[in-house]
Amino acid sequence: MNIARVNRISEFDGQTVQLNGWVYNSRRSGKIGFLMLRDGFGIIQCIVAKNDVGEDKFEEFKKITQESSLSIVGEVVKNERAPGGFEIITADLTIHHISTDYPISPKEHGTDFLMNNRHLWLRSKRQHSILKVRHEIIKATRDFFDSHDFTLVDSPIFTSNAAEGSTTLFSTDYFEEQAYLSQTGQLYGEASAMAFGRHYNFGPTFRAEKSKTRRHLTEFWMVEPEIAFCEIEEDMEWAERLIHFIIKRVLENKRAELDILERDIPQLEEALKPFPRISYTEGVNMLKEGGIDFEWGDDFGAPHETFIAEKFDQPVIVHRFPTAIKAFYMKRDPENEKVVLGMDILAPEG
Repeated sequence: MNIARVNRISEFDGQTVQLNGWVYNSRRSGKIGFLMLRDGFGIIQCIVAKNDVGEDKFEEFKKITQESSLSIVGEVVKNERAPGGFEIITADLTIHHISTDYPISPKEHGTDFLMNNRHLWLRSKRQHSILKVRHEIIKATRDFFDSHDFTLVDSPIFTSNAAEGSTTLFSTDYFEEQAYLSQTGQLYGEASAMAFGRHYNFGPTFRAEKSKTRRHLTEFWMVEPEIAFCEIEEDMEWAERLIHFIIKRVLENKRAELDILERDIPQLEEALKPFPRISYTEGVNMLKEGGIDFEWGDDFGAPHETFIAEKFDQPVIVHRFPTAIKAFYMKRDPENEKVVLGMDILAPEG
């Protein structure tokens, strides 16, 4: 007996297989039942007919509820009208557990309720798709750096001081001393680059920022590459290549999930074009021409970055920021010491 997965069901066309999973939803019409089975890899329609499974099994089928766990044995049949183009003609079913009081229904739920039931919320199409896309991004990121001879060097999560002099630190007692959750592996990365030539750090980052915006998170994962003997033009090229690589991989492998998330595919494809590059000074001039009051030497805020990014409608690289607003480790431009050889990438949705 072949034990199949929904995402590879086309390989078993015309064969009898076993599928293990959970009930996404079900309905009945007389002596025929329709079951949407979720196995973690996809969702497939299973036809449960009383004449095929027998009276006893059909009575068991009538008892199933949302998220009950079961195994289905049946023939894989092509059906263009079915989700995914295939369905299962059920010959036998085994119920492992009847779910009771499953709390998440199709109706709208508040954020607090859903977060309190996060372990169950992951079973919904949207949350499931978000994590599938996240997984693809993480895998693509690692594949990109690994294929270009970067060495992954993990930096500590506990640290005794702030990496960039920031005050937004989570503190904790550490064997009768004060320790902090790391905000960045930047300084470790710079040291590692002089040992390995090409380094990247990829892990969790913690920042005690109370702002509730999409730009402020108390915990997130961040990738930080460092390359020895790398000039700013090459640095910008590496950043663009990485983002292009990730977008291509997600478009190739997670198109179905992007559809569920209602992502604007053409906008993602637009981001595969070469990124425009402007200096900080050029960005300041754009703001002034747009009627925005802004002085050279100030740091861009969210409205300023959004204004610049929307002018291009795709990611744009801004480089050579004022020395006074950037971290101490950024190299000064030998042609103009008022600016550093650093860059940021702004995006319309960033």
